[in-house]
Amino acid sequence: MLDYDKVKDEARFDGYYAIITSETSMSDSKIIDTYRGLWQIEDTFKVTKSILHTRPVFVYRKDHIDGHFLVCYIALLLLRLIEYRLGWKYSAERIVETMREATCVRLDDNHYLFHYADEVTDAINAEFQTDFGRRVMALGDIRKSLSETKKRPDGGQEFSFPVSKYKRHRTNNSECKTNID
Repeated sequence: MLDYDKVKDEARFDGYYAIITSETSMSDSKIIDTYRGLWQIEDTFKVTKSILHTRPVFVYRKDHIDGHFLVCYIALLLLRLIEYRLGWKYSAERIVETMREATCVRLDDNHYLFHYADEVTDAINAEFQTDFGRRVMALGDIRKSLSETKKRPDGGQEFSFPVSKYKRHRTNNSECKTNID
């Protein structure tokens, strides 16, 4: 049997939520900010588990496990940097899907056919000054393109990666400074 008085009493709390924390030294706004940022962590777990397929792990030695997770972490870092450089226009899933499709076929000893291109490959080409997709390239041209992308366009300047991008409810402009080699 439904207790309508109880439902009416509880309705006065609609639109509110309670957060229980042991962080008594944090301000209320900082606690709320931290809580709202939890979706970033959940999204990262989703990306690593479902998109980058980090599990199951079929390695047993500690050094192999450490190596596996280092590679997974670097893949996640590179994926997030690509998302950032593309202005967060494409989801991690869309970028990975496109990069899995963007392969080439060896035609002969010197020529390769890059047979896939879409909006994401076009954006990557434009942002990273690469040139692949739907065309035949000689091995020398591929090597030249790769060597040109390794050159730092910023002349070795520090790269700023805004941590607050993930915040849907931005309260400050904290930034993490990272050097990219």
